Amino acid sequence: MVPLRDDNPISITPYVTYGIIALNILVFLYQITLTPQQLDAFFESFAVIPKELTANFNGIPVGQPIPEWWTLITSQFLHGGFLHIAGNMLFLWIFGNNVEDRLGHVKFLIFYLSCGVLAALAQWYFSYNSMIPSLGASGAIAGVMGAYILRFPQAQVVTLIPLGLLFWTFRVPAFLFLGFWFVQQAFYSFASLSVPTNVGMENGGIAYWAHAGGFVFGAVLGPLLGLFRPDNTRF
Repeated sequence: MVPLRDDNPISITPYVTYGIIALNILVFLYQITLTPQQLDAFFESFAVIPKELTANFNGIPVGQPIPEWWTLITSQFLHGGFLHIAGNMLFLWIFGNNVEDRLGHVKFLIFYLSCGVLAALAQWYFSYNSMIPSLGASGAIAGVMGAYILRFPQAQVVTLIPLGLLFWTFRVPAFLFLGFWFVQQAFYSFASLSVPTNVGMENGGIAYWAHAGGFVFGAVLGPLLGLFRPDNTRF
């Protein structure tokens, strides 16, 4: 299922959401100018490498240009390919503006980066000896989705669904669309713990724990930062 838009108007211009999207695109445009060797080195420096993060937490130097814990933020602006960034930015475009509308610009930025950090730590916890770089905005955007499903469960998401060789659009309530997404991520997260599978970061795939963890953290942090406060208390 591919979301196209939501029927959920906003009352502000979501400058932070637009700025995050623009920054992600700029970093990706820089990435595609690099040779494969340069890109590998770029990811090794600015993506989260769990084993190096573990060493950093234990006070062991890892010889990277920035402290490894900084990659919990820098990794949020890296992507592994066009489909990776396109999917992430589509979800952020659709769901981020409404959460920013409720939290306000400053709190939304704090919320977004915090969800990304906590999501990356969730993935690190379950793969702390991995040398596979973990990168992407998915964890932070999952946090946005976790807040969205709480605040706007009945909002209609215009969704593209393939049925055989044809593609149809349907309006799906946010609690169904995002709820299904979360259940899927949680299932793959637990499956990657004990079942040989082709999913999960350990096999070079998707960091499902970051997705599931980011969603939960977003659902917790959103209300704490004022997701349900009256309009006149936002800033």
